[in-house]
Amino acid sequence: MAPPTATETTTVPAVGFDKPDSQPAGTAPNEPGLAEEPAMNHVQKFPSPPRFTDKYEEREYLKGRLALAFRIFGKYGYDEGVAGHITLRDPVNPHTFWVNPFGVAFSQIKKSDLILVDHEGKVIDGGPCRLLNTAAYMIHAAIHKARPDVLCAAHSHSIYGRSFCALGRPIDIITQDSCAFYNDLAVYRQFKGIVLAKEEGENIAKAIGPKKACLLQNHGLLTCGQTIEAAVFWFVSLEKCCRAQLMADAAAAGRGGETIKIDEEDAQYTYKSVGTPRAGWFSAKPMFDVMAKECGDEYLQ
Repeated sequence: MAPPTATETTTVPAVGFDKPDSQPAGTAPNEPGLAEEPAMNHVQKFPSPPRFTDKYEEREYLKGRLALAFRIFGKYGYDEGVAGHITLRDPVNPHTFWVNPFGVAFSQIKKSDLILVDHEGKVIDGGPCRLLNTAAYMIHAAIHKARPDVLCAAHSHSIYGRSFCALGRPIDIITQDSCAFYNDLAVYRQFKGIVLAKEEGENIAKAIGPKKACLLQNHGLLTCGQTIEAAVFWFVSLEKCCRAQLMADAAAAGRGGETIKIDEEDAQYTYKSVGTPRAGWFSAKPMFDVMAKECGDEYLQ
C-alpha cells in the first residue's frame, strides 16, 4: 500500500487491539471474568483466525468469507434496496479492496461476483456485474487508507441502527454486550445525503478514528475490524445494542425513570474480554458456520 501523503493521516487502535487475534494476556475471548488458564482446562485452545503464507490462497479464502458475510446481512434483513456494502482489503495488493457489485442482492452474492477496486475508484477485476456504488468507494477507500489495521469495513441501513442514529448520540453501556463498544464507538454528527464526495468519506474516516464502530447520524451503522468476522459481528451486535436500548429507554420512560448504566470499572474490565479483535472473530464463528451450512458450496462459486 502506498504511504500516506502529507494531507492524509493514519491511525490504529492501541497495541493489543490492533491485530486479528489480539486478546489481553490472561483473559478468555468473550468470557468476562474467566481467565485463559482455567478455560484451557475445558478446551484445548481457543481457535484463532487462520494464517497464510501464500497471499493468493489467502485472497481466495477471504473472498469466500466476504461472500458469506453478505449472505448473513441478507438473512438478517440489513438490505435496503441497493444500499449497503462490506469491503475487504486485498491481501495481494493492499492498495485495493473487494466489494459487492452495485445492485446484486446480498443473499445471492458469490465469491465470483465480488469486484476489485483501487483507491482511485477504478474497478480493476471481478465478476460479470462491475457496477460500483460510489458511496461505497468514498467511505471505504477513506477508511482503508486511514486505518492500515483494518481488513474489513461494513455499512448498511439496518432498521434499529438507523432508528438510533436519528438521536445523534452514542449508545449507553447498559448490557454486557454493549461493553464491547465501551470507549470504542464514535458518532458522526452530520448528514449531507448520499456520500458522493471524497471529503465526506474522509470526514467519516476521521470521525471513526481508531475505533471499531461509528454511528452515522440520520444514516446508519458503520463497523470495521481486523478480520471479516469481527467487522460483521460488531455490526450485528451494535444493531442489537441499538434495539435493546430503544426498548429499555421506552420501558424506563414509561415508568418515569431511566436505565441503569454499567459503572466505568466494570465496563472497562468487560471490554477487555468481549471487545477485542479475537473475541469479535470468535463470536462471529457460529454465524458463519450456520450460513455456510445453509447455502452449501454455492457461495464459493
